[in-house]
Amino acid sequence: MEIIMSFVIGFLFMAAVYLMLSKSLLRIIIGTGLLSHGAHLLLLTMGGLDGDAPPVVSPGVTNYADPLPQALILTAIVISFGVTAFFLVLAYRSYQELETDNMNLMRGTEDYD
Repeated sequence: MEIIMSFVIGFLFMAAVYLMLSKSLLRIIIGTGLLSHGAHLLLLTMGGLDGDAPPVVSPGVTNYADPLPQALILTAIVISFGVTAFFLVLAYRSYQELETDNMNLMRGTEDYD
């Protein structure tokens, strides 16, 4: 199962980098979302995918799942949601002001000597 997850993570990272290198601001935001999903799956895969162990310690149980990857993923989901919301508001506001989402047109080309 880890091999399949590795390919999925690699595909998500590849698609995220491709989208983040484009000129459209909306594609960049979608790329950062895909990158965060790839990071979540990477943390989950690093924690192990054995599903027979309980996630909490109870009396008499010697084999249990490590709760740290789940806590890290939950924290990363909250942070990525906040960053995505901030990026969307920033993109909407910049589109209102500049009337474009092309990064080359957003960059100032005036020479200030």
